[in-house]
Amino acid sequence: MHACGGSGMINSIQQPVGAKLSVIPSKWIGLSGCSNHVKMSSVKPCWSSHLEGSLVTGRPPSSVSVPIPENAGSSFADHGLSEVDAEVRSIIDKEKNRQFRSLELIASENFTSRAVMEAVGSCLTNKYSEGLPGKRYYGGNEHIDELETLCQERALAAFNLDGGKWGVNVQPLSGSPANFEVYTAVLKPHDRIMGLDLPHGGHLSHGFMTAKRRVSGTSIYFESMPYRLDESTGLVDYDMLEKTAILFRPKLIIAGASAYPRDFDYPRMRKIADAVGAFLMMDMAHISGLVSASVVADPFEYCDIVTTTTHKSLRGPRGGMIFFKKEPVLGVELESAINNAVFPGLQGGPHNHTIGGLAVCLKHAKSPEFKAYQQRVVSNCRALASRLVELGYKLVSGGSDNHLVLVDLRPLGLDGARVEKILDMASITLNKNSVPGDKSALVPGGIRIGSPAMTTRCFSEKEFIAVADFIHEGVQITSDAKKSVSGSKLQDFMKVVTSPNFPLMDRVLDLQRRVEALTTQFPIPGL
Repeated sequence: MHACGGSGMINSIQQPVGAKLSVIPSKWIGLSGCSNHVKMSSVKPCWSSHLEGSLVTGRPPSSVSVPIPENAGSSFADHGLSEVDAEVRSIIDKEKNRQFRSLELIASENFTSRAVMEAVGSCLTNKYSEGLPGKRYYGGNEHIDELETLCQERALAAFNLDGGKWGVNVQPLSGSPANFEVYTAVLKPHDRIMGLDLPHGGHLSHGFMTAKRRVSGTSIYFESMPYRLDESTGLVDYDMLEKTAILFRPKLIIAGASAYPRDFDYPRMRKIADAVGAFLMMDMAHISGLVSASVVADPFEYCDIVTTTTHKSLRGPRGGMIFFKKEPVLGVELESAINNAVFPGLQGGPHNHTIGGLAVCLKHAKSPEFKAYQQRVVSNCRALASRLVELGYKLVSGGSDNHLVLVDLRPLGLDGARVEKILDMASITLNKNSVPGDKSALVPGGIRIGSPAMTTRCFSEKEFIAVADFIHEGVQITSDAKKSVSGSKLQDFMKVVTSPNFPLMDRVLDLQRRVEALTTQFPIPGL
């Protein structure tokens, strides 16, 4: 096959001025690298020829000819992944199989759609577009501008926001960068912030630090004072938050969490923020899908700024968004401050393939199917929580209003690290998690269980009741395994349960067999 054939090729794509050009001329289709894997080494290069007229202006051809070296492209091949890199292909296939066979219960994970994956794996990854639509530092961005503008419009629509009152930046690379971009926009170094404490369900990026170490970059550059839960109820202690805020005088108060099973009291937090002259920000990364579908409280009614990731309950690609009020807040023009903090403040060119995938998922977020899905996420989680309570487990706050439950294992004499390991061996994927009163983040006293991913795979309340029973069985195996280990350290336990002679392996494998018999009945979108 010839890559091009002189004037014959030109005639096949040249059209009168004003006529539409096909995206890919028909005789170039074989060069797309998608299905027939044409080897470029077998394609003859184009020798110098005279362009018969500008495709844009229709002017006569130039007399200038551009010679192309005879060996140009001769060593270039554009094969599929299996042919180019069997090692990476194998790893991907193993992960695909793991996802298919496992109970995926990590609250921050989900399965995105085939359509999102197609956008993320598209040619959009090739384009640099520093700046905002209409204000780029590179040329050739007319279609990228169209895409990002569409994504912004869909983001506002997904959360029922008035574009005259709210704006959005869709370029953040993920949730933590989005949060730090907000801090950069509205705070000065060493200004004071308050966020939910990490052991009480908060997130690292909200300013976590210990007595010995400023763990989060947020706590390095800003002065952080956490608020906490009332350990007797498992709910945010708003009275103590108010008292602390009056003394600490933060410039920013952060709502939102990574392991809090209840809704936030936004009116109360707005009142506290106003009393101390602070911005109120909500990090809705975990619950943005639920917010969009109106199955939990709406933070936009009370907050100045709302951030989110896009790959959790929203079911999009791995990205982030920052929503902001367009009117000045505490003397700050949030739109310009936040946009400048994203670029050029903390990021370079945006990931256009991610923005493309985000636009796709935000369109889906306005569908009746998406709302029904989010309702099932909540109902499934409540069914899971109810069954766990029936089985005698202590849940932080006693239940759940959203997509996750937090189980306190300490009354059983167990910890999250050991239970996580045994369940992982049985193809049940969840994570160890701190619970109020914990002393160690490495060996915390709880596990966090989420419903979005398996709800995406069409699990109903019936299956989630079975999930609770599977987890219970894994906890019982963990308890027996711990009794059989002579040492008290976590590493002693891990050494025994991963050894070939682990005496309880038959029970683990039997549990794994029954788990996988259930999961493999349900498909995974996009895979």
